[in-house]
This record gives sequence, structure tokens and C-alpha cells, in this order.
Amino acid sequence: MDTTIGPVEPSTIPSTAVIGTLPHNGFVSTLQTSLPLCNAFDSTLARRLVQIGVSDVFSVPGDFNLTLLDHLLAKPGLNLIDCCNELNVGYVADGFVRSRGVGACVVTFTVRGRSVINAIAGAYSENLPVICIVGGPNSNDYGTNRILHHTIGLPDFSQELRCFQTVTCYQAVVNNLEDAHELIDNAISTALKESKPVYISVSCNLPAIPHPTFSREPVPFSISPRLSNQMGLEAAVEAAVEFLNKAVKPVLVAVMPSAKGLVPENHPHFIGTYWGAVSTAFCAEIVESADAYLFAGPIFNDYSSVGYSLFLKREKAIIVQPERVDFLRALSKRLKRNATAYDNYHRIYVPEGHPLKCEPNEPLKVNVLFHHIQKMLSSDKAVIVETGDSWFNCQKLKLPEGCGYEFQMQYGSIGWAVGATLGYAQAARNKRMPGFLKHSTSEAAKSAYLSVERNCMDYL
Repeated sequence: MDTTIGPVEPSTIPSTAVIGTLPHNGFVSTLQTSLPLCNAFDSTLARRLVQIGVSDVFSVPGDFNLTLLDHLLAKPGLNLIDCCNELNVGYVADGFVRSRGVGACVVTFTVRGRSVINAIAGAYSENLPVICIVGGPNSNDYGTNRILHHTIGLPDFSQELRCFQTVTCYQAVVNNLEDAHELIDNAISTALKESKPVYISVSCNLPAIPHPTFSREPVPFSISPRLSNQMGLEAAVEAAVEFLNKAVKPVLVAVMPSAKGLVPENHPHFIGTYWGAVSTAFCAEIVESADAYLFAGPIFNDYSSVGYSLFLKREKAIIVQPERVDFLRALSKRLKRNATAYDNYHRIYVPEGHPLKCEPNEPLKVNVLFHHIQKMLSSDKAVIVETGDSWFNCQKLKLPEGCGYEFQMQYGSIGWAVGATLGYAQAARNKRMPGFLKHSTSEAAKSAYLSVERNCMDYL
């Protein structure tokens, strides 16, 4: 029985593929042939990935993970997409998760694990459940003094694990089959519950070994919902209601720069993005003159606060952490309507004018360029924004209903956007991807461009 978890869509399965072969030239390979239930470990891992909504696994094949990849290829409903290098495979998985809700990538031990770790760190900073699977050493090598290739020449197999402990919420090292089921299910469920990446290392000799614990179909995968402390919830709501209902001109700050795209910008009460001195026009004046502000899921770092220069007073603020959805739902039922701040916004608002047309042979101006980009946007687009100047220029875009918007504000890894475009496009085939990149990323992202083109992605 397959159980879908989270905001995922049922995958469609192409009709042809070859059993047990790696994809050629980076194209997607899928197995449609009906296979009998296999009592090997990796058929169970593949089944779990499909059950939670992972339709595509992004990989860089290598000697430690070849058998593992063969078993993933043999799972109906699971596509294997070959990428050019490990860093980009992590970026691609990051982009896939942003559209699908969960994703996975596969690399090999140490040399490639350490390469992908920068992308996994970025996913951690953005609360993205990427399942990073590593083909690890032969289980018979553990406990010996052997030195393996792809390492730094020391008989220490835990170096990669220690690196991943800082950027994942759970680590599973599968070097025997007795507890493999438990380790895999714990890793996957933790990724989904915490919305963070996890690390799974699988010894390279284990995927094809039969074991009695894999001879039966596993129980359906499910996650218990989190329950709120009702007494604490009621006390918090009561205090917030008293504070906000006494205010003369309160505001709800739901969109800071990293949240662009989460709130429909065609909503009648949407007044823009609050970002201190570089806020949407007239937005900062309303927020910073309010006598009470409710911040929903903010991240106050040096980027989002424009160098900690926000004109806010702590005693006027209620800050709701990202996971406190029940609090916002309960609060909304008890607040009195107060449109004072919204009315003030409309009193001072001046509509934006159109940029002057460029004269013949005149250098292209940024405002003219983005005027044309604005006209390109629609519900079938998703904007992927690279670190740098694009952050500020793209914040000014007005997103039509249904238009996606993604960028990596907390981690800010240059080169992320190209790989993320491939992953997002693979998960959202109905959208086209305008990507806004820095000129300096062109060489670093060259291999990602190749992956995008080889997988026939539709991007701008």
C-alpha cells in the first residue's frame, strides 16, 4: 500500500525503460516493467521514497553506489536523473523539494559526500527535507585498519558522517541489515517532521543481499500530526488579542524578503514586502509607524534586517515562530477588524510610473529590462533568483496569482539557481522558469546548464 505524505503530486510513469542500467547522457531513465517483490534492502528504500512522493532521484554515479542505483532504477515510479557533479546534484534536489515538498539525491562516499555537503547546508538553512543517500564502504571494511580510495588516506570511515552531523537533522549509517528498516524509516520520518535534510549511508555490498526482514511488504508509512498544548495556546492567544485589539494602527507583517511568493500579491490587502530601507514603496512607512506589529515566521538576520537597521521597537512586536500555525488560526477568530494602517497606506500610495523608452543604441537600463520581465510573468511561470543584485531587483516584481518565486536568502550560495532551476522544473513540468543569475556564476554553473539542456527542461 502506497501512502503519499505532504504536498506531493502522484507521479506519472513513462512506458519504457531498461532494467538495471544507468541513464545514458543524463536523460531520465524509468522502469515500467512489473517486478516481483524483492527481499533486498534497496528495494525497500526505493519503495519508501515512492511512498512519500519522491518521483525523481538525482545522482552522480560512482563505484560505491552503482548497485544501489541499479535497485533504484528497478523501482516503478522512480526516475533516476544523472547530474554532472555532486554540488549541482544537491542544488537540483533543493529545487525539486521547493516544488514537490520532499526529494532525494545519491552520491558516493567521502569525495562526493563532502562535495554535496555545501548544497545540503543550504537546504538545511531553508528548511528543505532533502534525503541525501551516500553509497558507503563495504560493511566488511568497518572495524579494519584499511585505507580506502576517495578518502584523505586515513582508515577513518566516520569523517563524512561527522561533517553531515552539522547540516542534517538525522544521520543513519546502514552497515548491517538487521536494523536497516528502522534506520531508514527513522531518517525519512525525521526529515518530514523536522523539514530538514537527513543523511543515509548505505554500505556498497548490502543493496543486493537478501534478508528476511525485507521479504514482506512494509507497513504503510505515516506520520503522527503535532499536537498543540491547548492551555499554552489559549494563554498566548489571550495575551496577543488583548495587545493587538488595544492598538490604534496594528499591522500584520507576513512578507519579508525571504517570504516573497508565499502570500498572494493580488490579495486586496497586500501592500508589499517589508525590508527596511529597501522595502516596497510606502510599505516601510506603514510598518514602522505602527503601534503594534505581528510578525508571522520572520528571520531577523543581517540580510533581512539590512544590516540590523530596521526602525522597529521590540516592545511593540509579537513574533510568531514558523511552526505556530495553530496560534495564527486561533488568533484570527478573535481579533477585531482594524483597517487604520491599510487606509493610511492608500492615502500615501502613489502608483509606479513606466520607465522611459530606450533610445536607439542606448545601453539597456535595469528598470527597462525588468519592465519587460514583469510583462512575461504569468501563473505558469516560476521565478528562480540567484544571490546578488537579482535579490533586490526581483523583489520589485509583482507576482501574478500562481506564479512561483524561489531564492536562497539565508545561505546565499552563488551558483545555486541553475541547479535549483533543473530540480524545480523536473517537479513542476507545467511551469517555465525565468532564472536570474549573476555573471560570475556562469563558469561555476556550466555543468548545471548541461544537465538542464540534456534533460530537456523548459527554462528561459
